[in-house]
This record gives sequence, C-alpha cells and structure tokens, in this order.
Amino acid sequence: MPVEPIPVIDLFAGPGGLAEGFSAARLRTGRHGFEVRLSIEKDPVAHRTLELRSFFRSFRGEVPDEYYDYLRGAIDRETLFGNPRFRENVAKAKSEAWCFELGPKTRSTVSMRVKSVLKGADKWVLVGGPPCQAYSLIGRARMRPVARARFERDERHYLYREYLRILADHRPPVFIMENVPGLLSSRIQGRLIFDQILADLARPNGDSLRYRIVSLVSQDDRSASKPEQFVVRSELYGIPQTRHRVIVCGIREDVRGELPTLVPRTQTVLEDAIGDLPAIRSALSKEGDSHNAWIKVLNDAIKQLDRRAGVRFAEIIDELRAALRAARSIESTGRPFIESSQVATGNRTPSRRILASTLWDDRLGGYVGHQARSHMRQDLHRYFFAAAYAQVENRTPKLGDFPSFLLPRHRNVRKGSPKQVFADRFRVQVAGRPATTVTAHIAKDGHYFIHPSVPQCRSLTVREAARIQTFPDNYFFEGNRTQQYTQIGNAVPPLLAQQIAAAVLELLEPSKQALDFEDAWRTGT
Repeated sequence: MPVEPIPVIDLFAGPGGLAEGFSAARLRTGRHGFEVRLSIEKDPVAHRTLELRSFFRSFRGEVPDEYYDYLRGAIDRETLFGNPRFRENVAKAKSEAWCFELGPKTRSTVSMRVKSVLKGADKWVLVGGPPCQAYSLIGRARMRPVARARFERDERHYLYREYLRILADHRPPVFIMENVPGLLSSRIQGRLIFDQILADLARPNGDSLRYRIVSLVSQDDRSASKPEQFVVRSELYGIPQTRHRVIVCGIREDVRGELPTLVPRTQTVLEDAIGDLPAIRSALSKEGDSHNAWIKVLNDAIKQLDRRAGVRFAEIIDELRAALRAARSIESTGRPFIESSQVATGNRTPSRRILASTLWDDRLGGYVGHQARSHMRQDLHRYFFAAAYAQVENRTPKLGDFPSFLLPRHRNVRKGSPKQVFADRFRVQVAGRPATTVTAHIAKDGHYFIHPSVPQCRSLTVREAARIQTFPDNYFFEGNRTQQYTQIGNAVPPLLAQQIAAAVLELLEPSKQALDFEDAWRTGT
C-alpha cells in the first residue's frame, strides 16, 4: 500500500513560494513527499494566484491544455474554472486556498479548518511567515522619530502569535517559519523581538509542548540562540539572488533524528535566470511612445553626456554609442505572452541548464508577463547611463558616480548631501553575479532593478523577477502588473523551499531518500 504524502499547511502564504517548494519535493521512488492541504492568505489577489496554482497541482502532472490557454490569454479564468470537466479540480483548489485573515477573533474558525483538512494525520508540517513589513530595516530607516511610538504599537509584530496558536492547538512534528533579517534587530520597548519569538516557539503551550529550535545552515550548536545562525543566504543554495532571510525550524521534542543542513550549491547568477528571455525595450511614459521616439531619447542622453561631461565619461560614452546601434533592432516592448519554441541553449553552464530545467515548460511554448514598463525620459537617461557604467566598471554606480545633471531633484540625493541614505537609488543588476534581493518595492518603480543589457534600457519585467525568485514559467500571478510585482517580491523562492522540504523529508521519512533537484535534472526523473 503506497504511503500518502505528508500534509502541509501554509500560513500567511502570499503567492505560495513555500508551498510550491514543498509540493515539488519528491522521494527517489518518484513519489511526492508532501501535499499542500491548506494555504491561508488574506490578500484577495494573492489568494487568486494560490487558487490557480492549486488547480494546476491537482492534475498531478496531467495538466490540461486549457490551463495553458489561460496563461496565453486565449480564454479567461471563468471559462477555465467553469469547464465541467474540471469540477473536482476546482473544488479542490477552492478548498486548499483560503482567503482569510488570521487574528485573535478568528482563531476558533481557523482551528476547525486546520483540523478538518488534516483528517487525523499526526505527521504533517506547518510553514509560513508572518507579514514582515514591521521588521523591515528599510522601513525602520525611513521612519521619523515621531513614528517610533506607532511602530511599537504595530499589530504586525504580534501576528506570529497566530502561528503559535496553531502550534499549540495542533502540535505538528515540524514547523518552518520565515521572515526578514530585520527581525533579528527589531526591538519593542528596548527588548529584542527575536529573543521572545524563539522562546515562544520553543514552548508554544507552556511546558506541556516543547520544540527543539534548529538552524537550517549552521553546523555548530544548532539549538543555541545565536540569531545570525538562522540567516539563510539564498545565493549559497543555487538561487540567483542575494536574498537573506531568517528561517527557523522547530522539531517537536518527541521526534527522533536530526534535520540535515542545507547543502551549498554551485552559484547561479542573473544571466543564468533571465539570459534566454527575448530582448525588449522600455516604453516611454508621459509622451507619445514609438520606437523612433525611444531611439531619440537614447541618442539625446548620449549627446547631453558628451556635451556636459564628455572627458570624464569617454569610455562610458563609447559603450552607449555601441548600445544605441544595437537598440535600433529592439522594437518590441514585450507582450503579456511571447511565443517561443524552446528555451535558449547556447553557451549554457551546468548551473544554468539545471536552473532552466526547473523553470521552462515546453507545453507553455513561450513566456508569460515579459512586458516592459514605461519610463519617463529623465529616468531612461539615468538607466542608460547606469547600465553602461555597470558594463564598463563591473559594478552598479552610486549616486556620487552620476554626473550632477542626471541626479533627481530631491534633497536626499543632492551631490554631497549628508542625507544620502539610499546611495544606490539607481541599481543595475550585474549579469555575472546573483541579483540583489527582489523585494515588494519593485512594484513602485524599477530604479533598484535596472536590466544589465544597455541596449534594452529598462527595468526588470514581471517574468524576469519571477525567474530570479525561481518561480516556474507556468506559475501565473493574478492581478495587474503592480500586484504581480508585489506578490513576487514578498515570496519565498520555491527552489530554496524545495531544498528545505527535502531536509524535512529526510527527517520525517528516514527510511527513504529525498530526491535532490540537481539529481532529478541529471537523471531526467
């Protein structure tokens, strides 16, 4: 009799990065190790994304053509979900993805739902990350002193207690909790929040229930309360970005065995993730857009730089002129779906081939969401200069590297200003390195996420951001473009979550072996 997959419940699920990783983890027999039973998310747009992905997974690999028709824009969601052939799949998706807000007033409702989906299972995993904005270092850096009191009253500091309530009521053998590194230094009334969180997680129900709190990456005393040992640096584990997150694992004290630490991987870089995507140009905002108008904006940027600072930036001007010649052949700004017969195969390193195998889907036959934003001509001048500077200097420029006439007219970015808190306001993502952290801020503007290709002169697209986060190309984000960027920036990289899931599988299924995702690629499993 086959062993059933281990149930997973995901709290504060966002668009489902943790759940996607756990659902992808398999044993060497080919069996899926986990089954997502419940994902709880209060944002209605992210919930729609969760529901669609649950629908995709419900087919267990036999995904119908209609799903891909929806991603390509050939049919709408109502037509897809209204198809009578998929009635059971839709029902499963709606049961798994729950649009609901966790809080003190809803605890009994949530507890009943958790009990219902577990169906008596005693071996299961709780995952999730309470909203992180209250702990963000960037948010705290921008805070005025008058806002400190409001910060300390922010209820989001205490949403982890809803996580504790599930632990106390339902006693999972293992839990995984994720958050931003700012959690380690965040204080309330002078006390470190993280110390309190660790203590609460170790004893969520007083002395009657205890968990061993362990690190996923430290080889030393893994139960010691050294905050830095809980920081997982994604770039060390095959993720093409320097995303650092606090990830805490709890193991119920009666569970035998040790959780394996994550195994460092060959580094993947930005080019590995997005290098095969078609070249597209940015569009112009606040004025008529056309290819000729866009080329004129780039040409004007070169003329202005040459006239006002030519001697200082001679090498960069040469790079810009070469880029302008290449830009003349880049006419498209992208589309919601771009048809392509296959992922590019030239000049691909093993790490790039492995990453591509986890992202590309032949049945999709192209790229979803690869459409450039529109930018004002002043920002295009800055992007063009910054990308060329990065190409020449192999690093993104700081504000002090820009000619003064390209700086925004803002007191915090004036030349020599002591208030230059964000000196890398215009940040180019260097092709040969892991990207910097994709955050929800990408939804507001593209200044921190400038594409390394000088001729394309644009910020990253939704699909590029999703690729950097290691979401498969067939993972569709609902909502408008701003909402899609926000979901991606708030997510856990699925490929990192898959490695965490494999470690948990080794602990809970010690008689079997988890299938490493690199081995799966090499063997074609």
